[in-house]
Amino acid sequence: MNSYLAKRLIFDSICFAFIFCILLIAIVSPSDEQWLNLKFNTLVVGATMLLGGVFSHLLNLKGFKTLGEFLFEPDYKKIQSEEIPFYKRFSQWQLWILLLVLFVAGIKATEFSLYKVLDKDGFDGAMRIFAKLLKPNFDLLPSAVLKMFETIFMAFLATAFAIPIAFVLSFAAAKNIMKHPLAFGIYMVLRTLLNVVRSVEAFMWAIIFSVWVGIGASAGMLALMIHSIASLAKQYSEIVETVSDGPIEGIQATGASQLQTIWYAIVPQVILPYISFTVYRWDINVRMATIVGFVGGGGIGKLLIAYQGQAMWEEVGCIFFVIAVVVWLLDQGSAYIREALK
Repeated sequence: MNSYLAKRLIFDSICFAFIFCILLIAIVSPSDEQWLNLKFNTLVVGATMLLGGVFSHLLNLKGFKTLGEFLFEPDYKKIQSEEIPFYKRFSQWQLWILLLVLFVAGIKATEFSLYKVLDKDGFDGAMRIFAKLLKPNFDLLPSAVLKMFETIFMAFLATAFAIPIAFVLSFAAAKNIMKHPLAFGIYMVLRTLLNVVRSVEAFMWAIIFSVWVGIGASAGMLALMIHSIASLAKQYSEIVETVSDGPIEGIQATGASQLQTIWYAIVPQVILPYISFTVYRWDINVRMATIVGFVGGGGIGKLLIAYQGQAMWEEVGCIFFVIAVVVWLLDQGSAYIREALK
């Protein structure tokens, strides 16, 4: 089976399996005990994926273009395809049904209710908090500014330490460079590792490092650094995968090595996007540094959780004010940098 057919089949299998599972849940209404039966539920999901794959294959044999076929169809087949109105395309109906099922399942899973949002008692309580937040106690301003400086330096060091590591890893995590079978194996392992590291939020890394190096700004900085390495390496590698092949072929025609090809043909194409992503990452780290402070990562988050826990909303309003001003200044600064790099 070629790559296009495999991608189409996998995508449609997941789509149809999700729809089948939601319908099955609606019909059966499983109990809490049934929800916790992981072995049986895994078998059910596997069976629905198999059924979805068979259903997709039968539809395509009958001439119905599924969503997987629409997305992964080769260019030569798209040119040969007959133009039909969008409302007659099976893929369009499949997409709308999938979105509808996702929307309904999401509302059910989150127990979202407009009644709760519009409930008068809850709304009045939220308004009381907002009223206090909008009357900040600026007596706390010196302490908040001091802690904000600590937060900014946490974010700066985390980003600075992450850049060189992510820069090197990004080339090993780019599919268009790691083409050799052995290199492709390294690529798969590295991409999996980066995804695992990114899936663990920075505040969880902060808990781990708080135990490792002790509570404080050091733990927060290390947590942000680990998360930044994984995120930047992924973003950098995706930039590498979109570079033009012309300069690469030109450099290789001169007999250049792989390292020379990367340095002279790829790096010049990616350096400006790298800088833009890096500046944006620093902006993200400043905001994330506030969160890691909640779990012992230091910075202004430590101050915020202390006052929020005591429901001292005027003091929390002062901290919010300082954070908002710093984020606005960073946003303006990063905008100027991006304009200068155009």
